[in-house]
Amino acid sequence: MDEVFDALGDPTRRQILELLAAGEQPVGTVVAALQDRAPISQPAVSQHLKVLREAGLVTVRAEGPRRFYVIDGAGLDAARAWLARLADPLAPFAQPLDALATEIARGRRARRAAPVERPGQHPGDQDSRLA
Repeated sequence: MDEVFDALGDPTRRQILELLAAGEQPVGTVVAALQDRAPISQPAVSQHLKVLREAGLVTVRAEGPRRFYVIDGAGLDAARAWLARLADPLAPFAQPLDALATEIARGRRARRAAPVERPGQHPGDQDSRLA
């Protein structure tokens, strides 16, 4: 996870991800779009893409001499899940607590449905008033 957030810490890499959010892009298109915003060389963009790839945020596909990059959903999902745990630190306990509440409710229903025993009466004895 450290690699993911280290990669996201750089504004150029975040811009690359914003460009790739529109879909798969060839390196040349990414370079041209970044050069429209600020001076940056093609090798520098390639280095940023390498960092994003190693962090699991993008994947690359080769087609002849061209390289196409796309956002890797699994990497984003991992970052999203980590951030979600910060927003709701008790979320991992939600399902077990729901299960516990269900078991408590079942126990209460079972106790209400069970026949009432009176002091001195043994289970299985018939109520003397019914005789």
